[in-house]
Amino acid sequence: MILRVLAAASLVLGVVLLVGYLLALGEGPFASTAARHLRAMKNRAGAPPRFGALPIAGMAALARGGSYRSYGALEARGVAVEGWVERMIRATDGDFHLDLRGPAGPGTPYAIAEITPAWRRGSRRWSYDALVAALRADGGVTAWEGGPRRVRLSGWLMYDFPHEGMRPRPGMPPAVAAWEIHPVTKIEIWSDSLARFVEYPR
Repeated sequence: MILRVLAAASLVLGVVLLVGYLLALGEGPFASTAARHLRAMKNRAGAPPRFGALPIAGMAALARGGSYRSYGALEARGVAVEGWVERMIRATDGDFHLDLRGPAGPGTPYAIAEITPAWRRGSRRWSYDALVAALRADGGVTAWEGGPRRVRLSGWLMYDFPHEGMRPRPGMPPAVAAWEIHPVTKIEIWSDSLARFVEYPR
């Protein structure tokens, strides 16, 4: 009898956890329209036809709040943002989360960029370890000599509205906005010898 009760409780807990996970991803039959929209934006598989330059401070100036429906024109934009990838983290949904800071230096507010599994699939160069080394980002290893490399990350502009107003991680500066480059579709690294950005191919 006790085993049956434990088995039933385990089954119910598993179903609850699965439904909660699907809701967090914006998937499943109970996900809201806003959550489904956000998931569709995150899962874009094609690159923008063009990229407009956007400074990190410019992301902070973009409109916020209100309904996700009011951001369609902005989310249809491809952007290119320059900076230094200070930190790189594996997110629970499989994305690589990048904290892109400006020239003011370490510990300053940063822009968020995300590299999704769809854009990494089949690429050794866009694996976690390869990107940490190429960008010299803090990926949980000893700090790189010379610090992070200057980069330009390009991709879709996306408003991650559930993160609006969230507190920063303990001991970390805040993000400049809930706006992100998500997904990142192109990575370029500054070459001192060529005095220009060079694409880091997939």
